Amino acid sequence: MADSPNCDLESLSPLQLFERVTEQGEKVRALKAEKAPKDEIDAAVRKLLSFKLSYKTATGQDYQAGLPPRDLVLMNNGTTKEEDEDFVDPWTVQTSNAKGVDYDKLIVRFGSSKIDTDLINRIEKAIGQKPHRFLRRGIFFSHRDMDQILDAYENKKSFYLYTGRGPSSQAMHVGHLIPFIFTKWLQEVFDVPLVIQLTDDEKYLWKDLTTEKAYEYARENAKDIIACGFDVNKTFIFSDLDYLGTSTGFYKNIVKVQKHVTFNQVKGIFGFTDSDCIGKISFPAIQAAPSFSSSFPQIFNGKENIQCLIPCAIDQ
Repeated sequence: MADSPNCDLESLSPLQLFERVTEQGEKVRALKAEKAPKDEIDAAVRKLLSFKLSYKTATGQDYQAGLPPRDLVLMNNGTTKEEDEDFVDPWTVQTSNAKGVDYDKLIVRFGSSKIDTDLINRIEKAIGQKPHRFLRRGIFFSHRDMDQILDAYENKKSFYLYTGRGPSSQAMHVGHLIPFIFTKWLQEVFDVPLVIQLTDDEKYLWKDLTTEKAYEYARENAKDIIACGFDVNKTFIFSDLDYLGTSTGFYKNIVKVQKHVTFNQVKGIFGFTDSDCIGKISFPAIQAAPSFSSSFPQIFNGKENIQCLIPCAIDQ
């Protein structure tokens, strides 16, 4: 089926335009990856630019991957005005659909890509063994730039893993362990370092907890995580309340992220309101900092250009 002509774009809602731009961007990337003829790539790029122009005309905003139109997002952890079936952020998952969350729509909305058969086959070829059942069964179903990680691995360049846990209770249940089970497999097959962030500071900010109780939960949760069997020589588990005050590299990266991300951006993504404390507003920068190897000079010997792969749930 041919794409609708550009004149039909005027009838699309801002969210539909956002999804068109995202889909066309995926097509352009796929054509470039396949080394398609130049005229075909150029035509796809022109269409992408046309979609972006229509989006900006309709919304007054430049397109940003993963950031749907701001006027469609309620700032009180509600749902969108146009689509009230699903709402997903790091703290809330809501749907009015009897079938549950539409993950295909989330992939488009968050600007990620499906983990397809080609990518799974490439992973299998790279590691020389059958991919994890979570990949084969579609439990882990979306990614951003996994191709770049595989490019690095195939060219003998190192990368590291980063995942985390928000310690809100004394013990973890099976659902909490799913990302760690998958991360353990990734560490084994790629033989890479892993950092695990325990965000006890986050739980203090969001929950009715003292800092002492949040830190206690972090220590108890760390025991559950250790029991997964990670490589003790290649795994660093840290509490934010404990580590941030000891690492200048980590704090420098937090400040850099804080400078380059606006309140308007995090407000739209995380649903912050004017009544939220400033600790909540600045927390995303703390969660982003471990994705930079310079946050851990004691692990990477000061190297600042090591790529990072982050296994996590779609709401993160």
